[in-house]
Amino acid sequence: MLRLTFNRPGALNALTDQMTEELAERLEQAQSDDAVRVVTLTGASGAFCAGADIGGGNAHERLDSSSLDRAARVVRAIVALDKPVVAAVNGVAAGVGCSIAVACDLVVAAPTASFLLAFARIGLMPDGGATAVVAAAVGRAKAMRMGLLAEPLDADDAYAAGLVTHVSPDRDSFERMVSTLAARLAAGPPLALAATKKAVNAATLAGLEDAFDRERRGQSLLLTTDDAAEGMAAFAQRRTAEFRGR
Repeated sequence: MLRLTFNRPGALNALTDQMTEELAERLEQAQSDDAVRVVTLTGASGAFCAGADIGGGNAHERLDSSSLDRAARVVRAIVALDKPVVAAVNGVAAGVGCSIAVACDLVVAAPTASFLLAFARIGLMPDGGATAVVAAAVGRAKAMRMGLLAEPLDADDAYAAGLVTHVSPDRDSFERMVSTLAARLAAGPPLALAATKKAVNAATLAGLEDAFDRERRGQSLLLTTDDAAEGMAAFAQRRTAEFRGR
C-alpha cells in the first residue's frame, strides 16, 4: 500500500507547483510498482487540501495554464491508475483539492470533512476535471449548485449527494475505516479491480479529457481578467470581492 499525504498544514495543505508535480509523479510511478496494490491520499493536521495556493499579493500573476496542466495531470493519473485510489478526507477539500478527492475511487469522509468548489468566490471556474468528476458523482443540479454558489457540503450532505462513499462517525473510526478499506482492496483480486475501475470510469467519465480542454480554455481566459485579480486580492485580504465583469 502507498499512502501519500499533503503536508503544508500551515496553509491547509494548499498545493504548490512542486507538490502537484511530485504527487503526479508518485501516482504515475505506482502504475508499474508491483508492491503497490492500493493508494491512499490524505492531508496533514486536520485538512485534506485547500486547493491551489493563492496566498500572497500576486497570486493572479503566478497562476497560469501550466498550473491547470499540473492539476489535470494529477487527476488523469488517479483515473488512469489501474489500482484503487482512496481519498481519506480528514478536513476541508476545496478547489482543486475537491477535484482530486472526488476523482478517487473511494472517498472516505471524517466528520470534520467539507467539500467546496470555491472557484466562483475568486472569479474563476472549476478546474482539475471538477466539471466532469463532480457532475458524474452528484448530477447536473447539485454540480451547478456547488460550482455557481460555492456552497460547501459537510460530510453527511456530501454522502447524501453521492459525492463520497463512506462517512465515519468520529476521528478514531475514520482512521480504522480507511485502514480497513485499504487492506481489503490490497487483498482483493488486482486484475478484477482494475477491470472494474476501468469500466466504471469509461461509462461515467468518458468526457474527462474534453472537460480538461474546456477548463483549460475557460480558466486561462478568466485568469487574465480584473475579476480574478480582484477575487484573489480579496481572498488574501480577507474581504468580500467586488466583481465588475471585466
